[in-house]
Amino acid sequence: MSEVKLSAETRTEFGKGAARRVRRDNKVPVVLYGHGSDPLHLTLPGHELLLALRTPNVLISLDIDGKSNELAIPKAVQRDPLKGFLEHVDLLLVKRGEKVTVEIPVHVEGELAPGGNLLEHVLDALPVEAEATHIPEQVTVSVEGLAAGASIHAKDITLPNGASLAVDEDAVVIQVLQAQVEEAEGEAAEGEEAAEA
Repeated sequence: MSEVKLSAETRTEFGKGAARRVRRDNKVPVVLYGHGSDPLHLTLPGHELLLALRTPNVLISLDIDGKSNELAIPKAVQRDPLKGFLEHVDLLLVKRGEKVTVEIPVHVEGELAPGGNLLEHVLDALPVEAEATHIPEQVTVSVEGLAAGASIHAKDITLPNGASLAVDEDAVVIQVLQAQVEEAEGEAAEGEEAAEA
C-alpha cells in the first residue's frame, strides 16, 4: 500500500468560476469528508494528484496549510470526458487502524482451456473491507485450464491478510463463456447443405 504526501490549501471560494480559476493554476478542487466532521474544501496540486490516483485506493497524507495532517483515500474522481484532466475529487478521511470498504482491481493470469472460449469479468473490482493503511493494490486470480461454463466466485479468491469480503461470497467474479464462432460455422454448413439439396 503506497502512501503519497501532498500539500493542501484550504479553499474559501466556491462555484464554477472559482473552480475554473483553481484548475487554471494547475490545481484541483477537492472535498475532504468523513468521521462526522464538516466537509473541508481544499485545493491540491493537479499533476501530483493525477500521479497519485494512478494507484487504486492510494492512501494520501494531506499537509493542510502546514498546520494539520490528515489521511484520506479517494472516494469519487471526476475527469474531463474529452481531455481526461481532473475536474474534482472527493476524499474520505481515514484513521490508522480503521477498517474501510473499498473495491480492489481483479488481475487475471493463466490460459483458458483450448477452444477459443471467452473470459467475462462480471466484477472488474472486488469489494473488500481492509485496514485503511493496508489496502491491497489488487487480487490475482488464475484461470489456468478453465473450460466453458466454469466460474470463479468471490469465496474462491485468496485475499491478503487483514482483508475480508464486502460482497456476497457466492457472487460470480469471472466466468468462462462458450465461443459462439463454432456454432455459427455449423449453422452455415447446414445452410449450404440445404441450398445444395
